Amino acid sequence: MIYLDNSATTYIKPKEVIKAVNESLLHYSANPGRSGHKASIKTAIKIEEVREKLANHFNVTSGQNVIFTMNCTQALNLAILGSVKKGGHVICTENEHNSVLRPLEYLKSNDLIDYSIAYQHEKLGITLNDILPLIQDNTYMIICNHISNVNGSLADIKSIGQFCKAHNIIFLVDGAQSCGHIRVDLQENCIDYFTVAGHKGFYAPQSIGCLIMNDKYRPQPINFGGTGTNSLELYQPSIYPERLESGTISTPLILGLGAGIDFVESNFKDISNKIDDLSTYLNYELNKMGITSYTQPENSFGVIAFNINNLHSNEVADILNEKYDICVRSGYHCAPIKHKALGTLEQGAVRVSISYFNTFSEIQKLLYAVKHIYKSSLS
Repeated sequence: MIYLDNSATTYIKPKEVIKAVNESLLHYSANPGRSGHKASIKTAIKIEEVREKLANHFNVTSGQNVIFTMNCTQALNLAILGSVKKGGHVICTENEHNSVLRPLEYLKSNDLIDYSIAYQHEKLGITLNDILPLIQDNTYMIICNHISNVNGSLADIKSIGQFCKAHNIIFLVDGAQSCGHIRVDLQENCIDYFTVAGHKGFYAPQSIGCLIMNDKYRPQPINFGGTGTNSLELYQPSIYPERLESGTISTPLILGLGAGIDFVESNFKDISNKIDDLSTYLNYELNKMGITSYTQPENSFGVIAFNINNLHSNEVADILNEKYDICVRSGYHCAPIKHKALGTLEQGAVRVSISYFNTFSEIQKLLYAVKHIYKSSLS
């Protein structure tokens, strides 16, 4: 099998991640932060080590700025729903996933906020100029997908972040597709909230995400419950990260994420270069074939979207799966506004997404299959 659906989740995990999860189940199964015995304390120390790794990787001041969530969707919901200003205005972009669009639509439908969508005018991605015309006096948050999960478009988060900082606007960046192969410094880019999907570019198990916070803003809790602190009080504690982490957190997944961060840190240049090389090669060959690609040739971030003539993307993906044993994603990728902008609402798009563990040979086999499907579609 050739697996090229890494934007949904990475399939091959580093041996270090597998080892960390196994060791967690064997040696760190006590509930962290819930008891004072040595088994609980030992587990809590391991959790804090992962917080510090994340804080260092994204350059925030403390591990207390790292909130563990079930996934990136929950992190986005926490940032959006926990920061609501009634009567306020939010700006997002055409690249947003439904994990941003649906919370915003929920808030709008309940007359809590209004929101606007910035559309891309430059070929490589969203820029500050796409956002500026939408600014209103009551704009309190700008949400920006760093790399589109549909076609890999890269947003200019630095200039947008600088604008937000200068105008006291919360800047939330969805980093689901950029983590692990693009360096993101929250302080340098003036990012207030950054969300992580651990099971993608950090090669962690599924169902572990993070909200990374800079120092200026804090969302209100959207979940309430036990935190292991102030247990006699009926209101949520004020200290972080406990204020935003109700219930038992998943030690095996968090330690797996920690091992994934170590793997990425040790191999970052190789990971980035390989994804760049494979993306460039695939996109070049698709364009040479005459395939309709929705990913710009300059884009090398591991996400390539295309269609073959009038074939529906689902049909192409089914052929790749059944005849060639190649896994890709088709359809609409939970990003309806992006497909509207690309003009692919009828066909959807075939999406190839690359990880460090893919090879040139696998990309060549994909191209062989696409070429045969393309020729068959002409007859």
